Amino acid sequence: MDRKTIAVISYLSIIGWVIAYFQYKDKKQDPFVAYHLKQALGIAIISILLGVAINVVVSIVPALSVVAYANVIILVLWVLGIINALNGLKKPVPVVGPVFEHKFAFLNPGA
Repeated sequence: MDRKTIAVISYLSIIGWVIAYFQYKDKKQDPFVAYHLKQALGIAIISILLGVAINVVVSIVPALSVVAYANVIILVLWVLGIINALNGLKKPVPVVGPVFEHKFAFLNPGA
């Protein structure tokens, strides 16, 4: 697989992220792939935290079930990440992307 394909796969799901991670580890550790693995993992963590928060809020105040539409934001972030990977850009996704650029040290090339 080429580096763009591995980067795109990392955004598709947690299973896709794991597949991309092992492809990244087995082959030459490309900084482009590492960048998108970090972004995708960051989005996945935000997604899980947002899901838990929404469930807590809705279980306490059922009238606020409209808050569940906040998951659309996660979908938009994933789509933007995929577009950046397809275009070969190392560009952070809006809002949360810059937070994850220098996190996850285990993904640093050569580490």
